[in-house]
Amino acid sequence: MRVLLADDQPTLRSAVRLLLEQEPGVDIVAEVADTQSLLAKMADVHPDVVLLDWELPGLNNTSAARTVVNALYATNPTVYIIVFSGRPEAIRHALAAGASSFVSKADPPEHLLAALRHAKG
Repeated sequence: MRVLLADDQPTLRSAVRLLLEQEPGVDIVAEVADTQSLLAKMADVHPDVVLLDWELPGLNNTSAARTVVNALYATNPTVYIIVFSGRPEAIRHALAAGASSFVSKADPPEHLLAALRHAKG
């Protein structure tokens, strides 16, 4: 499974990378820190899954977030988008914008792994 990680916090990207490196069959194909880079990399690396931090710069309102999510699907209609956030209200906004799944940053790491396994089918 090819994963693109989008988060503007290097420490969080590092922690997620360490977690995913332990998961069989998961390959992190790119890491980005903003929406512009996300959209550019999406076309280059064609991931199966996008791990998207809902606090990523450029996702500052529902309309902008929906535009980004739609652009991800336009590039790859079968991509599975897992949004993660520390804000409780983000789940409603992320799913309304079209994300496939949501994981709270407060949840144990196993929840992110479970979402990835669900994406595998």
